[in-house]
Amino acid sequence: MMLLLRWLSRWPLAWLHALGAVLGWLTWALSPSYRRRLAANASLAGVGAAERRRSIAEAGRLVAEVPWLWLMPEGERLGGRVRWQGESLIEEALAAGRGLLLLTPHLGSFEVAARAAAERFDKPITVLYRPARKAFLRRLEETARARPNMATAPATLAGVRQMLRALRRGEMVGLLPDQVPPEGQGVWAPFFGQPAYTMTLAVRLAQQTGAAIGLAWCERLAHGAGYSIHLAPLAEPLPADPADEAEAARVINASMEKAIRALPGQYLWGYNRYKSPRRLRAGEAA
Repeated sequence: MMLLLRWLSRWPLAWLHALGAVLGWLTWALSPSYRRRLAANASLAGVGAAERRRSIAEAGRLVAEVPWLWLMPEGERLGGRVRWQGESLIEEALAAGRGLLLLTPHLGSFEVAARAAAERFDKPITVLYRPARKAFLRRLEETARARPNMATAPATLAGVRQMLRALRRGEMVGLLPDQVPPEGQGVWAPFFGQPAYTMTLAVRLAQQTGAAIGLAWCERLAHGAGYSIHLAPLAEPLPADPADEAEAARVINASMEKAIRALPGQYLWGYNRYKSPRRLRAGEAA
């Protein structure tokens, strides 16, 4: 498997994206449950047929570009492959010495966003992740993400403490807040009009550290031309009462909707966003 991934990592990005589009459509064709979930989730958001079709190919492109990104030679940088829009959000937070929590939905090339931020601003960023179940993939992702100014925090109590320390040092932290957290780690809040179990971790991190919060999403450009990273403030202010977790979750979800509506063809509509939370396992963050 590693030989195949290393071979693919040497392909031009445009070729990988072409392969990914085919894989995306094959997955859609072979999985009735995926087709139903994608159609149902996209319908809730009012996404039209053209953007739905695009999202099928883009989901495959997301997977196909992973070998290129993870196995990129150590000294190679994303550099000119990335364009920036709204980067003053990061510049101002870092200049003020505040930590910055960047919230990124399952939209576009979210793996690229953290790497690009670490390179562009030459400042540390810590990203929350759930380790892969397969051992070889777990080793690969840990090695691939260990880049200059990049750190990963597992979804455990130790990982939460790691993110708190990073924010208190005035560093950046990245989260995907549209993941379904384990039971007890979230509240039910509307997401495109339907209740979705929503993590409270992002708001708690900001409240405990005084960190700023912003949105970040990475648009995949056509024909392997690279990426465009967009940054924006939350859709509306968080509630003044820190105990109002339901209202805070509503604001976070509204902010995710704002980013997704800006680029609906690159959201993972097949993600099971409305599932019930699983039970918390020993050692996980609470």
